Amino acid sequence: MPVQGNTIDFDSARVKLGQTCSQRRRNGKPNVTLQDTRRELTQTLQTSLELERVLGMFYNALRELLYIDGLEYRHTGAASPILHGHYGIHRCSYRMSHAGDYLGELQLSRQTRFDEAELVSIEGLLATLLFPLRNALLYREALTCALNDALTGAGNRLALNQNLERDIRSSKRSGQPLSLLVLDVDHFKSVNDNYGHAYGDEALKAVVDCVTATLRNVDGLYRLGGEEFVVLLNNTDADACNLVAERIRQSIEQLQFQIDGQPLPMTASLGHATLRPTDDARSLLDRADQRMYAAKRNGRNRVVGEE
Repeated sequence: MPVQGNTIDFDSARVKLGQTCSQRRRNGKPNVTLQDTRRELTQTLQTSLELERVLGMFYNALRELLYIDGLEYRHTGAASPILHGHYGIHRCSYRMSHAGDYLGELQLSRQTRFDEAELVSIEGLLATLLFPLRNALLYREALTCALNDALTGAGNRLALNQNLERDIRSSKRSGQPLSLLVLDVDHFKSVNDNYGHAYGDEALKAVVDCVTATLRNVDGLYRLGGEEFVVLLNNTDADACNLVAERIRQSIEQLQFQIDGQPLPMTASLGHATLRPTDDARSLLDRADQRMYAAKRNGRNRVVGEE
């Protein structure tokens, strides 16, 4: 499976774009096709700040010009790659940067080999991707800052409100179950009181990492404030939610968190609820919250769910 790798700096890619026109004229290929593609990309890529849409427009243009079968984009800040089309046998990849800033890695693939003239065309057209890609990455970063808790990296209350409303509408429309659990770290005030807030912050981050490791990629983890968190579980009924909650409880109980080399036992109390036809976001969250407090009253380090 041949893979050709390159590091692309967008400043040099602009030079490549000019060379491409001359190369295609020497090969007897119609220059207008490349010019039209460049013109189209220059116009359309500026119309969106959504990273996946920007890459999709770039893929569609290259597919028409060079019969590309698939485009895959990876970035260290992304949880999973973005894929358009499907993988081909022959691939060329580019590590993209501009002015020293890392902009990700792009791989193009198809069933037939890329010739040198086509690679020059691709490298030149990458110049049109510079500002749209950079702007999309900045926009995504801004959204992440706006919707994520600065300390733990979990979603914040704004993100929970937006996603819970969306998922309730989707669940009622599709008939798929939706469950929610509320988690509160037991005796957390004593951690801050005895060891200081810096250690308390580290303990919270450890809990978030622990919980995240037990969840699917499609599940959502959000910090309500303090040591209280919410887990949003799509396509999950009450029985499945109880299993997830118990798995989280056990994982936190087994967490090997230490302060100055000394182990600090940690546990959590969890309550969960599953969406009913009459529920809205507030009523669903309130029911799960009430069950979490019931778990606290009944001795902590336990799960209380639907009766």
